Amino acid sequence: MMFKSSYKNALDDYQRARQSAEIQELLARLSGNPEDAALLSYDEVRHQLQATTKGSEQLAEIPLDAIVGSVNRYDDFTRKYLPKKNIDQGRWARVMASTQGLTGLPPIEVYQIGDVYFVNDGNHRVSVARQIGNQSIQAYITKVDTRVDLPLDIKPEGLIIKGEYVRFLEKTKLDLSVPDLDLNVTKPGAYPTLLEHIAVHRHYLGNDQQREIPFPEASEDWYKKVYRPVLDIIKGRDLLRDFPERTSADLYLWAADHRAALLDQVGWDIGTEATLSDITDRYSLIRIPRIRRALQRFLDIILPAILEGGPPPGTWRDKLLHKTVLKSLFTDLIVAIDDSPNAWHALEMAIMIARTENGQLHGVHVHPPTNQHDHQVQDHALIKAKFEEKCQSAGIARFEFRVAQGEIWKILSERSRFADLVIVPLNHPPSDKPSARRNSGIHSLIRSCPVPVMTVPGATQTLQKVVLAYDGSLKSREALFVAAYLGTQMGSTLSVIVSQTGLTEPEKVLTEARDYLNQFPMEVDYLLSSEDLSPAISKLLEQASYDLVLMGGYRGYTLIPIMFGSMVDQVLREIPLPVLICR
Repeated sequence: MMFKSSYKNALDDYQRARQSAEIQELLARLSGNPEDAALLSYDEVRHQLQATTKGSEQLAEIPLDAIVGSVNRYDDFTRKYLPKKNIDQGRWARVMASTQGLTGLPPIEVYQIGDVYFVNDGNHRVSVARQIGNQSIQAYITKVDTRVDLPLDIKPEGLIIKGEYVRFLEKTKLDLSVPDLDLNVTKPGAYPTLLEHIAVHRHYLGNDQQREIPFPEASEDWYKKVYRPVLDIIKGRDLLRDFPERTSADLYLWAADHRAALLDQVGWDIGTEATLSDITDRYSLIRIPRIRRALQRFLDIILPAILEGGPPPGTWRDKLLHKTVLKSLFTDLIVAIDDSPNAWHALEMAIMIARTENGQLHGVHVHPPTNQHDHQVQDHALIKAKFEEKCQSAGIARFEFRVAQGEIWKILSERSRFADLVIVPLNHPPSDKPSARRNSGIHSLIRSCPVPVMTVPGATQTLQKVVLAYDGSLKSREALFVAAYLGTQMGSTLSVIVSQTGLTEPEKVLTEARDYLNQFPMEVDYLLSSEDLSPAISKLLEQASYDLVLMGGYRGYTLIPIMFGSMVDQVLREIPLPVLICR
């Protein structure tokens, strides 16, 4: 009678387990991933992973949560081993009823792959054990050998990825040649793409060495010379913190695709570090919350361009601090080229800086939309030929020329995200009239550009004597940083001028500049002027010749310099020197 009572109770337990199974499968369907509620097929897993049995059976206690699949009964139970409709409820109930006796559940038989197990015999026992709340079960374990491990949370999609990884390792042998191999990915299709990268590397490696390179040898060389440097940047800058659901290999592939897209967009290869910085700036899940990105897109639509505030002060220098190797301050220079005389003066200045800094020159010719295509192409060709001839004659090793269509300040500002300096001819200084300032391209460029902007109003080719206009603002502190670099790396002599106009403690501001520059071995003199900045600089120019004015960008709220003008606009209008404006 006791067994009958236990058996009847067991049938009730079965019905409750069946209801739980239906709920689990329903929730999985609603989530869009019904396969996540299913057990894995051992034969499919073994085929995907090219697994082979290893050694003899061993008896041990195994965690029930680590059982993820079955040899023959994967369609009879859910992932949590709840019974489905097609199993024998009587058999399940008899196993449940037997747990009321003294013997308990006999050991099951399983295959082990990595951290997970697949039931060969004892599926009903596993189901019952989980239903009564057990955490583990005794099992005879047969270990299965494969090149990859399976985690406890392995899903069908994850199994596909693991299968691709096995085939990747079979071809590359990287698990044998690289002890600290770090190539985990989160999406199917990634390993075939990595094989394509290695195949390209193998092609060029074979051309360099004039021999057929075995694929495993090319793979090891690719890992050490191509992949590992990117991995070091990712880990060194802790970029996985910004993308917690990604792996290092995911970011490597993302960076490769993004780098190619940016090449088409901006016209030159910006390099790995700049690519990773751009990905982080645009898509970080930590630094830029989704709601903020959505708000920014909304503001971009409704806010007039002239009212955009641009990046915060110090953005450019912050980018420099993230570089693994900083050999110079102005590595990539953009110079705006048109057919005006000042454009070629701007190019001469860019050439001088590029030669000093061993930099790369990016000539950009921007034109408005037009239907005169043939005539337009001819003009582009003439400007390009002149640009290239001047670069070659000056011995510039790295230069390129691109044509773009649209508003010049927008295009230069966008491309400057991947440069260190923008140099433009000053053909139209900002007007002293508010209505004209609203449509000023140079005003918009200075405000929106994330890197320093140099305006060139005429011929000059040196940076020997520099005037630093300093007012203690954050942007002028960036100019102070550049001044120290010019003095120590280019040998420039420096005159620091502080205008008392608008400052409550001008002596303190001047002392601040002196204290900073005293750290560097450079020639500096200081001037505190009671006049506005532009007249003060003009008076200085009457006493000696100078090559450059260095200053911070617009201060205050966006509308203030538009409505009332600014010292920056006044200097650009009245001082006949190149002006380097920092932000």
